[in-house]
Amino acid sequence: MHEDRPAWAQRITAEREARGWNKPQFVEALRAHTTDELPGKASMLRRVHAWESGDSCPDDFYRPLIAKTFGTVTAAIWPVEGNRDANAELISGTGMDTLEIVTRLRGSSIDSAVLEGLRITVDRLCSEYPYLPAEQLLQEGRAWLRRVTGMLDRRLSLAQHREVLSLAGWLATLVGCVEYDTSNRAAAEATRQAAFSLGEDSGDAEVMAWSQEMRAWFALTRGDYRGVIAAAEMGHEISGDSRAAVQLYAQKAKAWARVGDRRQMEVALDSGRALLEGLPHPDNLDHHFVVDPAKWDFYSMDCYRLLGSKNDGAGTENRLAESYAREVLRSGTDTSGLERSPMRNAEARITLGVIAAREGDLEQALSYGKRALGGERQSVPSLLMVSRELGAVVKERYSDDPDASEYLDQLRQLRDRAA
Repeated sequence: MHEDRPAWAQRITAEREARGWNKPQFVEALRAHTTDELPGKASMLRRVHAWESGDSCPDDFYRPLIAKTFGTVTAAIWPVEGNRDANAELISGTGMDTLEIVTRLRGSSIDSAVLEGLRITVDRLCSEYPYLPAEQLLQEGRAWLRRVTGMLDRRLSLAQHREVLSLAGWLATLVGCVEYDTSNRAAAEATRQAAFSLGEDSGDAEVMAWSQEMRAWFALTRGDYRGVIAAAEMGHEISGDSRAAVQLYAQKAKAWARVGDRRQMEVALDSGRALLEGLPHPDNLDHHFVVDPAKWDFYSMDCYRLLGSKNDGAGTENRLAESYAREVLRSGTDTSGLERSPMRNAEARITLGVIAAREGDLEQALSYGKRALGGERQSVPSLLMVSRELGAVVKERYSDDPDASEYLDQLRQLRDRAA
């Protein structure tokens, strides 16, 4: 089959083959995931052939059904363009650039234009999380957090006061995430708690829910899997059907995968997938506190890689993890080769490295592993957590190989840096 097919056609084939299904089995899986009556076998097989060849795109009925059958969301297979230029929006939306906003913050009163400028600035900072160097983002985030919290001493209306508290809460969640990325765990936890308090004071449940998601993430990277589940349960009491709730389900799924409970993992994954499928498509896919549809493949990749280790690299789990990892790399890299999601891509490469190591290809495994460690934008605790999995396979199977020893030394250096 030609590889000039549309990406969605290639993915349907890859997902089907990763599960070991032939086309008739895929048709039966589709029937099992819907209560609607589907056409007969011959008609459905013709549809599947047309989909996989790229000759016909599934319609609005079949797209979500195919996504559900593959355990993902529709927009992960058929992306919707939604990015925006936050810097351009700042000027077009308010008529002011950053310098003018800072100047007017020093004035005697705050008007709606300044608050709108602050909202757009906070969105811009949150949208720079995936790729801006951590130290630069941390410096900018802290500076804006100081400016915004300084406004609380000013004469504000009740609505303005709540708005400023909410903006400070979003900045605190962002700063706490970047502090944790740079292994400053004590500062990250203090900032996370401050974010929760700001969300509480402003009545912004979304800020409170994301602070609980941060708590779950921190616990996951420490190996405290029961702590992840406890934080997620508390977060769900706050979050309702929000994007924070989606990510809380994902953290629970990752924890259950590491515990080795496949049933609970798949329940959490399916709950999060169903919630994400029903949410409107985000306007800004780069925003750190927006769960873009492609991220669900990233979570599934992590879970099935872990299941593979629990089942000694069982074939189905390996194939699924590999399929998801390749989708993460495809969606996280633009047509010019620029990486839009370098941290996700690093973990996808480690996943491919783990699978290569399990299958006996040490050279390929180390190539993926070393490239993952070489990225400029890193979340060190998360990178260390998944790199340890590759390190464990390499140490167990290839401990006498000098190239393997060199990679394990790199991991020790990363661990020391995190410490």
